Amino acid sequence: MIEPPPQNGSLATTIEGYAGALAMVAVCTLIGLWVAPRWGTAPVDMIYLPAVLAAAALWGLGPALLAGAAAALSYNFFFTAPVHTFRMDRATDVVTVVVLLIVALVTSRLAAGIRHQARLAAGHAARNATIAGFARRLLSSSSGEDVAETACAELNRLFDCNTMLVVGAPEPHLVATVPAGNRLTPSDLAAAAMTIATGQPTGRGTARIQPAEWQFHAVRSAGSVDAAIGLARDDGALPVDDAQLPLLDSLLDQVALALARARLEDEARENAGLRERDRVRSTLLASIRQELGPPIAAIGSAARQLRRTVPAGKTLAADISADALKLERYVSNLLEVAPEADERPISVGEVTIDLFRRLVSRDGESVHLTPKEFSVLAELARHPGRVLTHAHLLRTVWGPAQVGHIDYLRVAIRALRQKLEVQPAEPTLILNEPGVGYRLAT
Repeated sequence: MIEPPPQNGSLATTIEGYAGALAMVAVCTLIGLWVAPRWGTAPVDMIYLPAVLAAAALWGLGPALLAGAAAALSYNFFFTAPVHTFRMDRATDVVTVVVLLIVALVTSRLAAGIRHQARLAAGHAARNATIAGFARRLLSSSSGEDVAETACAELNRLFDCNTMLVVGAPEPHLVATVPAGNRLTPSDLAAAAMTIATGQPTGRGTARIQPAEWQFHAVRSAGSVDAAIGLARDDGALPVDDAQLPLLDSLLDQVALALARARLEDEARENAGLRERDRVRSTLLASIRQELGPPIAAIGSAARQLRRTVPAGKTLAADISADALKLERYVSNLLEVAPEADERPISVGEVTIDLFRRLVSRDGESVHLTPKEFSVLAELARHPGRVLTHAHLLRTVWGPAQVGHIDYLRVAIRALRQKLEVQPAEPTLILNEPGVGYRLAT
């Protein structure tokens, strides 16, 4: 758990400081009693200065003032005439006592400032070390789920509280929690959704949604909120105080960077898989062209020759020729969907879609799409002007198991319109066919 900032010393430390100050003054007095008979009382006042300075540097204002007062009284009692009394007849003695007190005050203030700066430096160093260690542990996570689990485990260890991570796409749901078994109540889910929507802290101890048991903080990436971190204690106390909020914000920035890195790595792996699939498809179609092209052409040529030379076999030759033509047309259709056909960019208004290079631009500026968003747009672009049903798009992009999740498709279409349409509320690029599906305008 993160320790709170250093506070004032305990009672034992305070007593130790005052006792040490008196002990140093007593030692200086003994030294002065040994010096005075030999060299007079003039140098004795200088003997007390180290004690006052040391008390100020070691223990602060209180012990320093006590050391200054004790030194002044000791000097007055043992070394100023009349001795063994607290009366001072000479102005120089009065000045010496005042100087000792002033030295104690000034030195203690300087020492207190130095100690405060040292504590601040130590606190910053500890905070930087915590952030560096947190980031180092996140680097060992490869996927978004691994990042979420590692982040929750580390925040649980640092703040000694229950931790969870909630993401908002396609709808707010729990990704990881430490310890395992934590669940979101409807109030907690509403608080997490509000944090993701507004970027502001919500839940227990904040100005929003007080009934929630968890306190949620936004995980921001590139100006948007991708997730929310939830913190809660078993005893119901606030999970973090005001002094720990700057550290928490820095740690959440590291979580956002790790999630963005994991997302980019996932996209890179998916792109690599798509490139490998295209390579295999290209190889397969090339082999089809090489293996089936010549035999089909030979069959067609033989059928035509048979029709000319054998009158009795005209009907059979015509059937063979028609089947060969169908087969040739089928092979041609296969070759039309080869990767080479994707090399020609598709332009719809100000939007250009390059399926071969997986690039999308609007008004000449590149537009970043997630893998799912690009897959939906690419499927629509392969059939411009044709209505593709919800089931077709879900099966093609998300797989057969997700055919019933139309909300996935709606989220992707909404994101595409936000990025590509001039007026997303009045789309002209991706058009909706109510109850059927979507089509790409031609």
